[in-house]
Amino acid sequence: MSFFASRWVERPAHVREVAGLPAGFRAAGVAAGVKPSGAPDVALLVSDAPGTTSAARFTRSGVLAAPVLLCQERCRLDALRAVVANSGNANAATGRRGLDDAAKVQGAGAAAAGVAPEQVAVASTGVIGVPLPAQAVVGGLAAARRLLGETGDASMSEAIRTTDAFAKHASLEVELPGGTVRLAAQAKGAGMISPAFATLLCFIETDAAMSAETADLLLGATCARSFERASVDGQLSTNDTVLLLASGLSGVQVAPETQDELRLGEALDALLRQLALMVLADGEGARRVGRVVVHGGHPLHVEAAARAVADSPLVKTALHGGDPNWGRIAQALGMALPGTAPLPFDVAIEGVKLCSGGGAVPYDQSDLAGKVSRDEVEYVVGLPGEGAETEVFFSDLGHDYITINAEYTS
Repeated sequence: MSFFASRWVERPAHVREVAGLPAGFRAAGVAAGVKPSGAPDVALLVSDAPGTTSAARFTRSGVLAAPVLLCQERCRLDALRAVVANSGNANAATGRRGLDDAAKVQGAGAAAAGVAPEQVAVASTGVIGVPLPAQAVVGGLAAARRLLGETGDASMSEAIRTTDAFAKHASLEVELPGGTVRLAAQAKGAGMISPAFATLLCFIETDAAMSAETADLLLGATCARSFERASVDGQLSTNDTVLLLASGLSGVQVAPETQDELRLGEALDALLRQLALMVLADGEGARRVGRVVVHGGHPLHVEAAARAVADSPLVKTALHGGDPNWGRIAQALGMALPGTAPLPFDVAIEGVKLCSGGGAVPYDQSDLAGKVSRDEVEYVVGLPGEGAETEVFFSDLGHDYITINAEYTS
């Protein structure tokens, strides 16, 4: 099955799917005992290229996990050479001890990778408010070091899962005017997803050569069209982290404002958008993924309306049940855009117009019933005026979401 499975993501013509990591990268994932289940829970990613450049994005939450704080305060985010990640424990809201534990893990990661501590990023995911078993992570890094390999992205993807039903990763070959490069990414996320600049965790590698400034520009632009457009439950994580590392070992230089930069950006955009949609499809009991497109005359109104529809539990439960109840959308719009006069708005689901100017219009219910029972359902909302448009992807909300989160720590 093709990685590019969604109809909302088109594989660029200059991109093909391959296996393994880009040149210069090795990775591994192991079971270190952080998770009581004994499942893989510690991952190590290493770049062997001394000139590796990098870029990073983190959550905007006011409650920052210790690994996020450590990365922001003690890492060279433009020259990272290694990443240590654990699942099963978020190391968030853990105070001074949490920072000390994150520093221990960073030091162990530096020893395992053979690089300076400030070139090692640390990421964690799992239960909040529980001290990190740092010694278990350190022991896991020693085991991971022995298993590092160019095909270790699969085991790494397994090791960063929490409530994820499946691992999320891909490797691509990208034809640029200047030559061929490789691009790969591993992501995790299923709940607590409403990112600001990131998803729960995502690590991206390329063997293209580029400045840290170019890496930062590409990462920011593509996150804005992928992870930042995705919502499972409207909940912002304490640990959101996205990292891009470029080893440069392909020998292909990606300079600013060139066709090489443009085409690599197109590949990265498609890669991250598909990963974001995979996170939504895995949204803790999700059955379907929705896309809401809102257009109108005011950018702030358009964005507020799209977020309100995507995060509405009423819209999400209707999506789960395959129910074309556009009244749920009307309610969400009214909440997002309160006013003294009736709001003239249009609503279409899967191309079938259900509402025009704020009033119902006749439609073929049997035809629409089949369309809203698909895996992907598109909603289009029109507001007064022209010139602004946005999109938000979202998962449905069903019984399993409640079960998973009601029993998360027990």
